[in-house]
Amino acid sequence: MKKKWAFIFLILVIIIGCSLFISIQFSPKHQAKETVELFYNYEQDGDFSDSWALFHSQMKNKFNKGAYIQDRAHVFMNHFGVETFDYELGDVEELSEWNMSNETEPLNDVYRVSVIQYYKSKYGNLQLSQEIFVTKEEDVWKVLWDYN
Repeated sequence: MKKKWAFIFLILVIIIGCSLFISIQFSPKHQAKETVELFYNYEQDGDFSDSWALFHSQMKNKFNKGAYIQDRAHVFMNHFGVETFDYELGDVEELSEWNMSNETEPLNDVYRVSVIQYYKSKYGNLQLSQEIFVTKEEDVWKVLWDYN
């Protein structure tokens, strides 16, 4: 009888654990943070084409793809004299409404993530701190920068 209750208890613990894991993995906060992480993984690898693809349409209106790829490679890689960088993500904060600039429409359900990039450059060790914003556009998580 004790073995039966122990088995039932074990099954319940597994079910609760799996449910908790799934709810965290699929939470908007977690998905927003994963999108920022993916963006910076592309940037670390110098894959600016794929990082640009993660931009929200408001960002794509600000930069055409070719100019973005050229600028990122030129400024960060050529001027700083680095091949890659490390980064650290901060906490994720949910914002009910946010806009990229005074000229853009407000967006709902936006998540803010602080990012610090660490460069070992020809100018010494540098840190670049930026807040990144993430929201869904056509059911896909997209990245924005603040221009206010």
